Amino acid sequence: MIRNASRAGIPALKYNMSILGVVRTEPTPGRGRSTYSTFVYDKARQEPPLTEAGPVSADAYWERIGYFLERVVPVAAEYKTRIACHPHDPGMPHDKGYRGVHTVLGSVEGLKKFVGIQENPYHGLNFCQGTVSEMLQNPATEIFDVIRYFGSRKKIFNVHFRNIKGRFLNFQETYIDNGDVDMLKAMRVYKEVGYDGMMMPDHVPTVAADPHGYQAFAYTFGYIKALVAAVDAEG
Repeated sequence: MIRNASRAGIPALKYNMSILGVVRTEPTPGRGRSTYSTFVYDKARQEPPLTEAGPVSADAYWERIGYFLERVVPVAAEYKTRIACHPHDPGMPHDKGYRGVHTVLGSVEGLKKFVGIQENPYHGLNFCQGTVSEMLQNPATEIFDVIRYFGSRKKIFNVHFRNIKGRFLNFQETYIDNGDVDMLKAMRVYKEVGYDGMMMPDHVPTVAADPHGYQAFAYTFGYIKALVAAVDAEG
């Protein structure tokens, strides 16, 4: 896939190392009669108690990640194709995980360790700002230094630019302008660290007449364009 992407002129690929997929609990009401995707760990049903993968400890997960990166990163470098890994969404309690799986890419420290394995300019992150915000106790103040850490090291290959209300183990996925994070300030930080890639909408709210979120995606695209224009106008 990497070789074919390179031959086709595709400069980057997004992938994940997830076993659980995206875990959520019951949706909750949002702005304007919309519905927000929500996660509350204490309400999450862990049935059956294990996934098909069985118990996956942190050590086992890191071993598998290392096995993969050792074989794939050199190919990405040879073909000059960046491979961008999406973090685990959401992060789970570090001591017990979820359904027997310890989500090692569900914390900032885990992501720091990840980008340090097979250090290479073609190995980095699909930096999902929403997912990373879900890892934090106070996203409104903490997310900017996380952007700086990975951005200054050129490990942000593309961005899922979305907002949340809440914190680690208890959050809602909101409209881009309706969460706890100042998205204009976030956009300024991406410019500060010299990020020049894509700013992409991600999970959006839904309304009854638009169950696929097309209106919310259009709204988010427009909002992102306005933020980019505002930051560019600042010089």
